[in-house]
Amino acid sequence: MDIHEYQAKELLTKNNIKILRSILCHSGNEAYNAVINLGSQVVAVKAQVHAGGRGKAGGVKIAKTADDAKSITEQMIGMTLITAQTGKEGKVVRKVLIEEGADIKKEFYLSITIDRKTSNIAFVVSAEGGMEIEEISKNSPGKILTVLINHSYGIKSYHVLKMFLFLNLDKSIFNEFNNLVNLLYSAFLAEDMSMLEINPLILTGSGGLIPLDAKIALDDNAAFRHPYYNDFIDEDEEDPLEIKAKSVGLNYIRLEGNVGCMVNGAGLAMATMDTIKEFGAAPANFLDVGGTADSKRVETAFNILLSDKNVKAIFINIFGGIVKCDMVADGVITAAKNIGLKLPVVIRLEGTNADKASELLENSGLNFIVGNSLADGAQKVSKIVKA
Repeated sequence: MDIHEYQAKELLTKNNIKILRSILCHSGNEAYNAVINLGSQVVAVKAQVHAGGRGKAGGVKIAKTADDAKSITEQMIGMTLITAQTGKEGKVVRKVLIEEGADIKKEFYLSITIDRKTSNIAFVVSAEGGMEIEEISKNSPGKILTVLINHSYGIKSYHVLKMFLFLNLDKSIFNEFNNLVNLLYSAFLAEDMSMLEINPLILTGSGGLIPLDAKIALDDNAAFRHPYYNDFIDEDEEDPLEIKAKSVGLNYIRLEGNVGCMVNGAGLAMATMDTIKEFGAAPANFLDVGGTADSKRVETAFNILLSDKNVKAIFINIFGGIVKCDMVADGVITAAKNIGLKLPVVIRLEGTNADKASELLENSGLNFIVGNSLADGAQKVSKIVKA
């Protein structure tokens, strides 16, 4: 679950991490008043969207007067910001953060994430702050240090010292660096984050260390522990189809292909997507209807697939274990009749009540294409979209 920069900084403040003063604004007039209230000679006007790389795309600008901030804000709000992380469709800017200026002496990169291979918490640091970490990794991998921390033992002084020496910081600020790293580590655990990226972390002229930008992803599997997660949801930033799927308990992620996939079970869903790719097409989504789906959820899932304008054909691949194939067939038939079947649909059903399901499909009066196996179904749907 991604959140905005201003929300990320709320979490940092909650965990006793010092940040610059800032005010969220939705209009030019609000931005003008924010500059007056902050009393700063220079401010940053920062577009609030769920994406990195805003600066390069014109989503972060400096203003030296309240009038400048108002003008920049009015230009920024309503614009479509396109960055490497938004895709070609971009993100519409609906609010900005007005942040006080700072005396920046040096910029660094610091992030915390989960290393899936070792099941450790990973600190990633670089003295090349302000740049995208992917760029640094590609062009200068030696300028990045990764420090793995075993959660069972926690962060130790030697972890901090290793990062401190790598960043070549002056020994006079070791205590401040040590304090910041420990606070960030504690916040990462306390708020159930899956990623915390500070880029840049700045060293000020007075020797302070301050997160100038913050990007946080929260683990929504831990939402039951954190009721405030719901307050951070911004539906304007979410894919409408993903919101609809989530509301009925479907696991749906939109992709860039043109074959709509409906599968039960994450493993089978991944295998289905791989097989479609093997035959030269590309999946438009990951959609797992789960092991306890009823006909209503299946109907909703089918509606979601038909609502994606990029989908040119649909492949339904169900193995009936707990889920009964005839129930899936009934949900698909109902949805197709209610909406109107305008796309080719390839169906492969195996397992519990597969014979009943085949009978329902044959008697539906709808032109479904039957796949006799995963490979056969994937090949048929791939031929359709390529044609």
